[in-house]
Amino acid sequence: MTEDPNRKLDEQATFGGRLADRVAEFGGSWPFISIFGLFLAGWVVLNTEILGKTAFDPYPYIFLNLVLSMLAAIQAPIIMMSQNRQAVKDRQMAAHDYEVNLKAEIEIMTLHEKMDALRAEQLVTIIAQQQMQIELLRTLIDAPDRGPRNAPRSSVGAGEPPVP
Repeated sequence: MTEDPNRKLDEQATFGGRLADRVAEFGGSWPFISIFGLFLAGWVVLNTEILGKTAFDPYPYIFLNLVLSMLAAIQAPIIMMSQNRQAVKDRQMAAHDYEVNLKAEIEIMTLHEKMDALRAEQLVTIIAQQQMQIELLRTLIDAPDRGPRNAPRSSVGAGEPPVP
């Protein structure tokens, strides 16, 4: 019995690997995009409309740019770690699929061999039965008082009435 590569890899995953997978999963989702869009809109509104002249990050939002750059600098390697783990999973799944396909191919070849053997046995049986039938027909034909050579000929179709 083969083992599921995904389960095996998940069991071997470190805390950092699982965390990278979760960060990458959330970072590439619509909820993240929505929350981040709201955060950016809130930042702009807070620093432009609400705080006005006392804004801690007035337009052109240099501090926001710094925060976004730091977020990207941290998030990119985490996502790459997750992608590397996924690539390892994909390679192991491909190897597993190859093994399964190879086993299936071997089983199919075995079934073909069994079917060929059964057909060969059936052909031998059919040929033996036909040989017996041929022998019986020869015996019937060669019998002096029976068979088609000594049977009375019917005159039906020759213009004469049938002989009773």
